[in-house]
Amino acid sequence: MKIFFGTILILISNFVFAQNSSFTIALEPVNIAALDGIQSYAYGQAAGKWLIIGGRKDGLHQRQPFAAFDASGLNTDLTVVDPVTMQKWTAPLSSLSVDLQEQLSSTNMEFHQDGNYLYLIGGYGYSATMNDHITYSKLCAVDVPNVINAITSNQSFTSYFRQYADTNFAVTGGHLNKINDTYYLVGGQNFIGRYNPMGPNHGPGFFQQYTNQIRKFTLIDNGVSLTISNYQTITDSLAFHRRDYNVVEQILQNGNEGLTVFSGVFQIAADIPYLNAVNIDSNSYSINNSFAQYYNHYHCAVLPLYSQSANEMNNVFFGGIAQYYDSAGVLVQDNNVPFVKTIANVKRDNSGNMTEYKLNVEMPALLGSGSEFIANENIATFKNGVIKYDSLIADTTHVGYIFGGINSTAANIFWINTGIESSASNQLFKVLVIKNNSAGISQLNHQSNNGLQLQVYPNPNDGYFFIKFSLKKAKPVHLLITDANGKEVVNENLLQTTKGENIIEYKIKDLTIGGVYWVTLTDGDLSSAQQIIVAE
Repeated sequence: MKIFFGTILILISNFVFAQNSSFTIALEPVNIAALDGIQSYAYGQAAGKWLIIGGRKDGLHQRQPFAAFDASGLNTDLTVVDPVTMQKWTAPLSSLSVDLQEQLSSTNMEFHQDGNYLYLIGGYGYSATMNDHITYSKLCAVDVPNVINAITSNQSFTSYFRQYADTNFAVTGGHLNKINDTYYLVGGQNFIGRYNPMGPNHGPGFFQQYTNQIRKFTLIDNGVSLTISNYQTITDSLAFHRRDYNVVEQILQNGNEGLTVFSGVFQIAADIPYLNAVNIDSNSYSINNSFAQYYNHYHCAVLPLYSQSANEMNNVFFGGIAQYYDSAGVLVQDNNVPFVKTIANVKRDNSGNMTEYKLNVEMPALLGSGSEFIANENIATFKNGVIKYDSLIADTTHVGYIFGGINSTAANIFWINTGIESSASNQLFKVLVIKNNSAGISQLNHQSNNGLQLQVYPNPNDGYFFIKFSLKKAKPVHLLITDANGKEVVNENLLQTTKGENIIEYKIKDLTIGGVYWVTLTDGDLSSAQQIIVAE
């Protein structure tokens, strides 16, 4: 819910590299008459129809506390969509209990469908009962096929919803996933009160607590009662102090089910996104500091594809919001964190290495934030929903849809947002995978796999700033700071480094106000650079 602000930085490195991918993506718009726009929602599907629950019917939240996440933007309907016949049906939540009505109209619920049942956890929104904005401490089970049938036949659906109260489920902006028979509630936060970009102690204040956890549990559902067992937590603020991000089901290098946590906000020491990823399996997790994701930092639609023959996992991210974007082959960092059109693929190869590529196709507008990829039910998948890439034998295959999300009229609107600069999208897109090497030219983001993860903050600054980077082992690295004309300001070897994360504090006097300086870090043959601007 927090948005960056600042200036624009440019990263220079060996960024652009033509690479033949095994596939590319095409998007085909589908328009359904009178379908409402929605973003940050939950969904389930059955027999080719979708059940849309929660989310918001407006665009990017406004910055003023009295206007942010206003109750008028709540989605107080259930919507059924048939993307093939292009029909839609709606029904109000009003026949349900107040507890259900309030949670099911919230935004950023965690959700996962297992068979006929869609399980919803938490969510943030205005509660008339509490006369405040809260994060709901509930788990809700939804019988998706029966609710869809009831809505399309104008029958009662009240008996197809059940709720389970547990304060451990007071989470919003995280993810609910499943590995084998265990549920994983990953990251997120408990947020109570009005959003205020000035912080929790600037009136009106708010309560905000990141979970910093994976919350694991077994869910037993006999269709009547819900039972939670084997509850346990894994706490790690470096790995799981994240929200409003992407967690994607994976087939791991060893062929087992797993999850990968991608990017997210905010780091503990600074209001900047994470660049690394976290891989989770049924036994443990590991932070991957050898990889850095520069595109698609906030939650957006993601397409997971696994090739068993190549032991290669691909994760395709569609637009959204990111701190970085490509401009004529240059990776640009914008601390306003703009809406972007970027479609990027993060590939895990058969050696376990992860690399980011910018695809040669973009979203048709500034779309994607808060959208979802909804798979075509006729496509072969693994048990966890990852699409079997090797089964896509045609040149072009319709693998699913992208629906909803925020449609912005400009890249940076947060500080001018009056509520009309963006909207919730009602656009559907068919997602087509094209297995044609000649069409699959993509751009390798060289900084994604050099392991340095260089970040400089704050920016602009007055000569006092931090340089953050990661090393696979402790060893000297070379730091060079130059002005716009190439004159050296700092030229030294950093000898006291450590394995993993390093943060170096710098105070440099007599820098030119408004001047542009380059910070370049070199580790052997690897080099990354960022531009900083000196302000008053």
